[in-house]
Amino acid sequence: MNSRPPRPLSVAELDLAAPDGPVLSFRPAPGGPEVGAGGVYALVRLRGRPAATVVGTVPDGEDPAGVLAALARERLARPATLSDAERLAEAAAETRAEAGAAAPPRTSVVVATRERPGQLARALDSLLAQDHPDFEVVVVDNAPRTADTRDLVARKYADRVRYVREDVPGLAAAHNAGVAAVRSEVIAFTDDDVVADPHWLTALAGPFAADPGLGCVTGLILPARLATPAQVLLESHGGFAKGFAPRLYDPARPPADEPLFPFTAGSFGSGANMAFRAEALRRAGGFDPATGTGTPAKGGDDLYAFVAVLDAGHRLRYTPDALVWHHHRETWQDLRNQAYGYGAGLTAYLTATLIRRPALLPALLARMPRGLAHARAVTAERGTAHGDGVPGEHGTRYHPWPASLSRLERRGMLYGPVGYLKARLSTGAPR
Repeated sequence: MNSRPPRPLSVAELDLAAPDGPVLSFRPAPGGPEVGAGGVYALVRLRGRPAATVVGTVPDGEDPAGVLAALARERLARPATLSDAERLAEAAAETRAEAGAAAPPRTSVVVATRERPGQLARALDSLLAQDHPDFEVVVVDNAPRTADTRDLVARKYADRVRYVREDVPGLAAAHNAGVAAVRSEVIAFTDDDVVADPHWLTALAGPFAADPGLGCVTGLILPARLATPAQVLLESHGGFAKGFAPRLYDPARPPADEPLFPFTAGSFGSGANMAFRAEALRRAGGFDPATGTGTPAKGGDDLYAFVAVLDAGHRLRYTPDALVWHHHRETWQDLRNQAYGYGAGLTAYLTATLIRRPALLPALLARMPRGLAHARAVTAERGTAHGDGVPGEHGTRYHPWPASLSRLERRGMLYGPVGYLKARLSTGAPR
């Protein structure tokens, strides 16, 4: 087995006129360096719409766009799985229906942050460049130690960004403060370590205008940089991406391929790219303040909210058209912390769900045997779905997931319920 660390990759965007068509544009990922010889990870767009990712090596003296376009055409020519074909056909029908729909509703974008003004400025610049016709941006400064975030907003973004301070630490508490501060029909959430595609907010909020029963929409998250072994390793095992096939999750029609639905919340999306119908989120009780980064629970705030909204009878849609570029953590220790936090957040969210929504326990127990059988029958995979290009292949000699990180994740899972109960005691029982 090859134990060499993964090599850095350039990150780029390639836009094609059609699956077998000419190149419309080729450029580095937002803010990234020009692409030259060497390994490249590229988002493939079809006339602007995200369609796939490919990974390739550009030889010295070769045109990167030409090399990657050839790989992209090969990738897009492969037959889709039946489930992919069904979802893509559904998406095409929905796109036609939405073409005549009303403009996306008024939307508030909430960005929670803590002592990272440099990253926040980069995120805010991208958010203020959105093509959505009617939106606002709200920064929630969570348990600040300095005035740096407040000063940044006042100095650089006065009259364009609202500032809210929340002294209770934790991502969920910060998100709840954002919810309390806005009056828009739709509330979108993203993180301070992303760069949003200019069409992100329109794509994320638009489905709410077409579907009155929709409670939540999530979108595509791709890596902004793959410059360190930790970043490449995380993305090679899925990162935050959920694939390029749109999907609708309806509690009235549970998906056959997810026997534990709705408890498989990690497949629905991630907190760096999500939006809720404000009324649905508030009626579901908002975010559990005893979950999330910055609390002893270490995560799970987004997963809890997804399940809460579905449990209230609302639908959830995943759309790859809503794209943000995420700056993955850079160091090995960052990755260790992330693996532990993933495990803890998963079981913390399940604990929160069963404590705050005990009526769901019989459903979880009833689904467990079939869910476990399903899990044993499929190959373990951490993320980028349906065969999309990733830097390395899961479980192969190229970028094997270290056993030490798997152990940390399992340890985190054991700790999660304890962390959640600690957080409840420190914050008081959620309302």
